[in-house]
Amino acid sequence: MTERADAARNRVAVLAAAEALFQREDLDHVSLARIAEAAGVGKATVMRRFGDLLGLVDALIAPRVAALQNRVRSGKPPLGPGGDAGARLHAYLDALFDFVVENRTLIRALEHYGPYAYYANPASQFWIDELTHRIHAARPAVDAPYLAYVVFTALRADVMDYLRVHQHMDTERLRAGVHALAAPPGPQPDLHR
Repeated sequence: MTERADAARNRVAVLAAAEALFQREDLDHVSLARIAEAAGVGKATVMRRFGDLLGLVDALIAPRVAALQNRVRSGKPPLGPGGDAGARLHAYLDALFDFVVENRTLIRALEHYGPYAYYANPASQFWIDELTHRIHAARPAVDAPYLAYVVFTALRADVMDYLRVHQHMDTERLRAGVHALAAPPGPQPDLHR
């Protein structure tokens, strides 16, 4: 079934208005009513289409998630399949880090709904599962599922923003820290003895 022209225009207007508000407003001030007003549509139109703010955030970030997932599943190594396990882990960490930096306002909006919204959504589960596999391949002696969650937590946009703003850590320092968490240099202890 094809979308009516006016419905398609409304969807584009709502997504653009939501993106703009998330970029410039404190999350506590972004509401469906404000988005609807900025888009020039009624709040009921936004609710019918997206349900709630979480549905709207999901709609905004979904194409970006799909693009990165495609690169991970079928792109060139080391981000895509094949290549050295250590290089694959580091390429994946860089891709996730860049994704968070580029989409931090939308990720902050997702985080605003609490840890379950951040960790349990399908995209996050994909990132965590892939991170678990790559950590295990590069460091088989560590508890990869646990470490994947620790690293994923370090990639939260609110954590990164706090460290940048309040601890005056630059982006490259944060990137290096994520890499050091996942694959520290030097010999690694065998924790499964």
